Formats: sequence, C-alpha cells, structure tokens
Amino acid sequence: MMEAILALVFGLLIGSFLNVCIYRWPRDLSVVKPRSHCTACEKTIAWYDNIPVVSFVVLGGRCRYCRARISWRYPVVELVTGLQFFYWVYARGVTPLAIKMCLFSALLVGLIFSDLEERILPDEMTLGGIVLGLGFAWFVPVGDIASMVLWNYPLHVRSLADSALGAGLPAFCLWGGGWLYEKLRHKEGLGFGDVKLIAMVGAFLGLHAALFTLLVGSIAGSVIGYGYIKLTHKEASTYELPFGTFLGLAALVVGFGAGAW
Repeated sequence: MMEAILALVFGLLIGSFLNVCIYRWPRDLSVVKPRSHCTACEKTIAWYDNIPVVSFVVLGGRCRYCRARISWRYPVVELVTGLQFFYWVYARGVTPLAIKMCLFSALLVGLIFSDLEERILPDEMTLGGIVLGLGFAWFVPVGDIASMVLWNYPLHVRSLADSALGAGLPAFCLWGGGWLYEKLRHKEGLGFGDVKLIAMVGAFLGLHAALFTLLVGSIAGSVIGYGYIKLTHKEASTYELPFGTFLGLAALVVGFGAGAW
C-alpha cells in the first residue's frame, strides 16, 4: 500500500509537469524555461503555490497576485494522473508492467487535454510515446498476432514485432481513411497527429487494442460530437472535432482492460 501511495504522490507531480507541457508544447515554448508563471500577470509562481491540487484549493482557483482565474484543467490533470499511478502500482506492484502503464496513461492525459484545448497533439508525446512503447515491448510482452506467427523466436523479439505491427497497421488504416476523405470531399478531415496517436497506442498495447481503440474512439466521437454540435448550434461543416481527445479517452479505457488482463 505504501508503494501505491508514493506512486500517487509521484503521479500528482507528473500531472503538474504535464500541465506545463499541455500549455507550452502546442505553442512551441520550452518546458524548462522560464519558470511557471501566471499567464495573466506573468508573475512567477512560488513553490508553495505550485503544490499539485492543494495550491489550487488553497488559492480558491485564482492567482495570488492578480486574482485571475486558474483553469480547472490544472487540478484535474494532476488528480487524474495521480489516481492512475496509484491504481497501476496498487494493482500490479512496482513492476515493469505498472511502470509502462503509468507512462502510457500520463501520455494519454497530456494528449487528451492538449487536443481538447488547442486541437494539437504534440510530437513530443506521440512520437516520444511510440519510441517508449517499442522500448517497453522488449521487456514487457505485448502478445498479439506476431507472437503466434513467430512462435519459434525469442519472446522479446515476438513482443517487439507485435508492438511494431500494432503501431504501423492501425496508423496506416487511419491515414488511408483520412486521405480518402480528403480526395472525396476536397478538404482535410483528419490531422496527422491522430495517426501518430493511434500508432503510439499500438506500440504500447498491440494491434488488437489499437484497432479496438480506433473503433470505440470513432463511434464516441461521432455520437458525442454530433450531439454537441446540435446542442450548441455550431456549423457541422466547419466545427473542428477534437478526435484525438476521443481516441485518447478510448485508449485509456482499452488500456485498463489490457493492463488488467
């Protein structure tokens, strides 16, 4: 239990860093310099005002200096990330699988909120996530189609092949669908960031999980997106649906199932 509590604290800190990434990477800003500051008055935030979740509550969701509102996204990202770290370490212990799923979950949280706010899926998270997923496959078996075909090869080779196949095939299918839509409708219907996101999911979880994520995310995006457009009376032909957000949420759900199994 102590390990899980420590994982919660570490997850809260990672969530705090994710908030920096969510704000700065889509704007092509460094996540190292300058120090965290209020986006309204640009005053540097003191360490005691930067404690995950706690500082937001103590400050009443406002900047100490100018009293500008602090986005609800900050405590939500921190809390969601911390709880996921707690869950994986509690359920799986301090194991390579738990570490893998913690990182996977953190990347998804960052991508979900980045896409929701800016309609951008930063390469630092998607491409970096693909590399991490492939790297973890060497140590944490993915177990998918390639493992059955290459049954006489070492486990880590089969796992790496599953990870590569999971990254490549769903991404190609999604890219192909977007290309076809653009040719038929003469307008872009899919960002390449979504392609890289589904490749990251496949690299971590394998082919079946990535395809299921694509299915669930597409259905959820269509149904919820259509409902939102109707309720808000937005123009369907011009509204930019945050498809990456739906893919990320679907990947979190699928990831819990895959990791639990």
